[in-house]
Amino acid sequence: MSKAKLRAATVGGTADAIESQFYEALQTGDIVKLMSCWADEDDIVCVHPGGPRLIGSASIRAAFETMFANGTIAARPEHVCKVESLTSAMHNVIERIALLTADGTQEAVVVATNVYQRTAQGWRMVAHHASPGTAATHAETHEAPQVLH
Repeated sequence: MSKAKLRAATVGGTADAIESQFYEALQTGDIVKLMSCWADEDDIVCVHPGGPRLIGSASIRAAFETMFANGTIAARPEHVCKVESLTSAMHNVIERIALLTADGTQEAVVVATNVYQRTAQGWRMVAHHASPGTAATHAETHEAPQVLH
């Protein structure tokens, strides 16, 4: 079975579905599912907090394999801001990440931008850029929703 056919059968038909599968793959440590979310292009890009720019599927896969060797990544996306068109979508998300420390489970906040393109195989991620959140970002995720009257 060709890679394109495998990917088309694995991933959904919207940018939202790809994003959902990406975070599910992080939470379950499923490298095959995670990589099926990415476009099959030489110039896809991934930047992890404090890390270098990773270009291409081989370097992105290697980085996630290294992370998964230490366990799954308990990242939950929240506060999604979207800009979408017929052929591309940009989602800026606040990620809550549960970290196991010597003092128990701690929560980190990361600001991430996920970029998707509509390809011949359906919607695929072409960029994931994540940066450490600030104290203000952390407070923002804990604010009560505002209601306009």
